[in-house]
Amino acid sequence: METEERKEEWGSSSGVGETLTVFQGRQNASPIHSIAALTLWLGAIHFVVALVLTALLFLPFSLALTVFGLLLVFMVIPIDEKSKYGRKLSRYICKHACDYFPVTLYVEDIKAFDPNRAYVFGYEPHSVLPIGVVALADLTGFLPLPKIKVLASNAVFYTPFLRHIWTWLGLSPATKKNFTSLLASGYSCIIVPGGVQEPCLMEHGCEVAFLKSRKGFVRIAIEMGRPLVPVFCFGQSHIYKWWRPGGNLYLQFSRAIKFTPIFFWGIFGKGKPCLDLLMVIDTSEHLSPLPYRQPMHVVVGRPIEVKKNLHPTVEEILIFVKEDQPLIFVLIIQMLFLLYLTAERRQFQDEKVIEVHDQFVEALSDLFEKHKARVGYADLQLKIL
Repeated sequence: METEERKEEWGSSSGVGETLTVFQGRQNASPIHSIAALTLWLGAIHFVVALVLTALLFLPFSLALTVFGLLLVFMVIPIDEKSKYGRKLSRYICKHACDYFPVTLYVEDIKAFDPNRAYVFGYEPHSVLPIGVVALADLTGFLPLPKIKVLASNAVFYTPFLRHIWTWLGLSPATKKNFTSLLASGYSCIIVPGGVQEPCLMEHGCEVAFLKSRKGFVRIAIEMGRPLVPVFCFGQSHIYKWWRPGGNLYLQFSRAIKFTPIFFWGIFGKGKPCLDLLMVIDTSEHLSPLPYRQPMHVVVGRPIEVKKNLHPTVEEILIFVKEDQPLIFVLIIQMLFLLYLTAERRQFQDEKVIEVHDQFVEALSDLFEKHKARVGYADLQLKIL
């Protein structure tokens, strides 16, 4: 991939200059390739909705059933995530998606990342779609980590066509079982802690991170002994115009379906004249999945090391076993000790989770404040809910 890599000096809180590693997509890339890549990546949602509406409103009943039958097949058909052609298509998307905006990646300490270790990246904000994660993808090649997965809502993997493209891009279901399995297999995982609730809390004019009650990703990082990495993307909240209803009913519905139904549009969109591709276009009655060409700046902080905290071991449970003790006595002692040790370990782990979670929230807030001016958002505010 043709990208620009450079080093920049920036001032730390201590006043001492530090080096920032910067990766940037090409700014003079072909608009045709960029639009094709974005359409393939993000257009599947709109395509499925259009297909369903067309079938319901315009097709005969028999043809409509055929369409829904085909969509059902594409919802459940197995996907080869290592497909040669799928991965080739994904490389094309990653390359030209970064060029489109363009996306710039800033890494505070590139040498802190070991290619042989797995990390948990906590990415904020979610916005309409967390598109900036493309800068962290393994196929993009900015980070020196060969195995990276992006954890996404299960709803993605039941959406026809979208599930194929996004699986090839390296997305995987955001379940606890899958999360721990990937980390154990050496994959670094990118997770948006705010999840589907965060878009329900978005506000125009400021950034919102729904973090205070989201500790599950921290707990898993501690259990697996994987460093936590704060990541913030500036500019992502401006690549789409959006509107959503309010109220608790909307929030509860979004949580139930594990997806946020939100009305959004990009260029060529609702009542938005725009200058793009050297043409003035005003299509006030149409919607488009193509985002605005708004530069995005993804900032990666330093890893937060965590100490692995396991469940009680066999050695701990058998600590009181003596060869000359009656079997029933041994079993009772072991059971009581197991209950005590598990309760103590859980209390200790809960305290540790809170401590590390506080570290992560503080690190993310510091990352935001340190870099917002350098990327053109000096007056932007961050609300951590």
